[in-house]
Amino acid sequence: MNLSEVKSSEIKNLDILAKQVVEGFITGMHKSPFHGFSVEFSEHKLYNKGESTRHIDWKLFAKTEKLYTKKYEEETNLRCHIIIDNSASMHYPIVKKQTINTLSKVGYSAIAAAVLMEILKRQRDAVGLSIYSDTYEYYAPEKGSERHRSMLLHQLEQLLVSTSKAQTETYKYLHEIAEKVHRRSLIFLFTDMFQATKEEQALFEALRHLKFNKHEVVLFHTYDGETEFNFNFDNSPKKFVDVETGKEINVYTENIQEKYQELISNYFNELKNKCLQYKIDYVPIDIRNGYNEVLTSYLISRKKNM
Repeated sequence: MNLSEVKSSEIKNLDILAKQVVEGFITGMHKSPFHGFSVEFSEHKLYNKGESTRHIDWKLFAKTEKLYTKKYEEETNLRCHIIIDNSASMHYPIVKKQTINTLSKVGYSAIAAAVLMEILKRQRDAVGLSIYSDTYEYYAPEKGSERHRSMLLHQLEQLLVSTSKAQTETYKYLHEIAEKVHRRSLIFLFTDMFQATKEEQALFEALRHLKFNKHEVVLFHTYDGETEFNFNFDNSPKKFVDVETGKEINVYTENIQEKYQELISNYFNELKNKCLQYKIDYVPIDIRNGYNEVLTSYLISRKKNM
């Protein structure tokens, strides 16, 4: 089965889907600025003059006429921790059945996490996972075993069929995660940046806590571009309900669309500038646009940490 065949069907095997997405990305890399950056190099590395010849792969030399040494798992120096916001706002848009083309923000985040785990597996990098809302729902430390990865995939599959009415407590649980992740790691956070109970500054103080511990932090700001950014709705009267606070407002969307787009653009720019200030990689992710940007962000971050 190829990726096009699963676009309209329910996601039943996250592992297979993640492999398909990564294979498609690797194929496309040959036409990208990352041409020549191998995502398979965890198996071999170029031989450097003066190194021991003990681990040279002579069979590979016969095929390529280049000297490579075998690279072993203990040489891996990257650890990654993926964090997913599972609050009520992340379950927008509400969909009856999650498919690769019809996803909520948390559904997108679950697939993106599985895709990152697949490429991390190929690099033999250790991965951990945290899921939170108004409670710390799940935590697993960074490990590299196949059994560990299968356990994490199971948790991600649960997100695809879950519901939530919880408010967001990002700032609180980022502090807890910072205390748990001791060794320097690459940290990916998937959240829509909706913070109902605390001012934005508290969230950035929590992100700073992670930076203080020498982690590389990438903030994937997930949003639905069609409705949450462009505010494209038909112009019949609409009742908008805040899924976390329950507050309601009745509007004609065309009457406020232009002002809304101005405000939301300003908000995105403020987030970007704030992340620049704290040296956090800010990546706005429209959930309708696939996974290449997530994987590209991984490659950039990995090169920084190599």
